[in-house]
Amino acid sequence: MARPLPCAPAAAPAHAGAVRAIIFDMDGTMVDSMPAHAQSWAEFARRHGVAMDVAEILRRTTGRTGAECMREVLGADLDEARVQALVTEKEVIYRELFGPAFREVAGFRHFAQCVRAAGLPLAVATAGDRHNIAFVLQHLQLAEPPQAIVGGDEGLPGKPEPALFLEAARRLGAHPADCLVFEDAPFGIEAARRAGMRAVAVCSTHTPEQLAGPHVVAQVRDYHELMNTNFLETLDA
Repeated sequence: MARPLPCAPAAAPAHAGAVRAIIFDMDGTMVDSMPAHAQSWAEFARRHGVAMDVAEILRRTTGRTGAECMREVLGADLDEARVQALVTEKEVIYRELFGPAFREVAGFRHFAQCVRAAGLPLAVATAGDRHNIAFVLQHLQLAEPPQAIVGGDEGLPGKPEPALFLEAARRLGAHPADCLVFEDAPFGIEAARRAGMRAVAVCSTHTPEQLAGPHVVAQVRDYHELMNTNFLETLDA
């Protein structure tokens, strides 16, 4: 993948103004977990005789809730109990694979600490379930926990619907237009647009071209790029 451009702000979207809150997606944005998710889907597909290749599974499911993923891959007529059992199976595989190789997206922990030091409230809004969220936060050991967490097993629709981001803003007491979303996937970038939020595209799993939009104010490979350009200092403009 070509190296993304530095994170100088792009042309300001119509609702530009001071950023009052930060919302992070989790997989591929906070932690470099998408290779492990791909591997877990490959193993899950092998066990269940799924003919769809992993790239297509990821294209259809990344950003969606576990239940939505299972119905996308195995059929819309699955009953809820079966769906939940399948989600549990797949995510156990993922955690077993990623645990020994756990890694953050480079610079995330330091950047999150700087966000809090700047006085900005921080939320996580992910299609991942509570077990994956707890797993990630336990491994990250952030200096301060997120002030709000919204997960994909709370009954809200997954991305590209904006519900997860809007609920995170509500829990932070922030207006959507004052929120900045960090995302690594096309469905998430679209969800931020539908929520009326600006976005930073973290190009850990997709190209800048795949994560473009009028609301995208920066495209970066990792958080070191943001820190090297004093990005946080520009957010009160």
